Amino acid sequence: MWFKNLNIYRLASSWNQTPDQLDALLAKEAFVSAGAGAPLSVGWVPPREQDARFAYSVDRQILCAHRTEKKLLPATVINQFVKVRAIELEEQQGFKPGRKQMRDLKEEVTSSLLPRAFSLQRDTRVWIDPVNHWLVIDTASTSKAEEILSALGKAIYPFPVEPVQVTISPGAAMTNWIISGQAAPNFSIDQDAELRAGGDKAAVVRYVKHALDSDEIQKHVQGGKQCSRLALTFNDRVSFVLNESLDIKRVAALDILDETDSQMAANENEKFDGDFTLMCAELNLLLANLLDALEEKVVTAKAA
Repeated sequence: MWFKNLNIYRLASSWNQTPDQLDALLAKEAFVSAGAGAPLSVGWVPPREQDARFAYSVDRQILCAHRTEKKLLPATVINQFVKVRAIELEEQQGFKPGRKQMRDLKEEVTSSLLPRAFSLQRDTRVWIDPVNHWLVIDTASTSKAEEILSALGKAIYPFPVEPVQVTISPGAAMTNWIISGQAAPNFSIDQDAELRAGGDKAAVVRYVKHALDSDEIQKHVQGGKQCSRLALTFNDRVSFVLNESLDIKRVAALDILDETDSQMAANENEKFDGDFTLMCAELNLLLANLLDALEEKVVTAKAA
């Protein structure tokens, strides 16, 4: 249930969509497989198979899911068939196919192979918090996050959302934390880090499961390198990796899921709701503390 990556945005305080209204809007852009001949299909799906709602809501926290279906058709396979067809065409017409003929052959081969290709479906989850004004996308890819924002803007227009802006850059903050050996309040430094020099040919040093209080790291920083990636733990409850772009990756709940398993979960529905509620509460605290440490700028969210 827990998100593994947090691509975070600010939702405008003017957001007033109810879960039922959001459900109806997303349903209009529901995922429908385009069939055997289509290379790509996208759309919204219910985030829970057992529940038909596109906007699953628990205590004013909303969970959505966007599905992408792609046909797996490797370029090497296409090229092999094109090569065979090109040889056949050359024998028929007495000369090698030109560029336009080769493009046409490639299109014909791709269309003929698509119905036989395997399909890969992938869901990307979205957490909408109208209370604390978060929009969080569970992806490590910036391009995927932009794709989801575009899909939201298509279903819900206007969609008031803004990137998070901070006064202190994450790179500068992380560098200060490892120099001092002390992270921001409520955070502790773990043992993974990446230091990167400036310039086009930037030197990179990575530490994995390594103490970050060594003289070697201090020398790298003094030599001009800045921390671009740092593993942290929040309140001894949630571990994650922060990078210089303010992306949060490798999110993992520590022992807190065991707490909910023992206290709640009379059935699967209750367990899902309990895990989702706990995730929202913990991540809301994590984000609030992190952005407080980085001195978030107050902006007015515009429609996407």
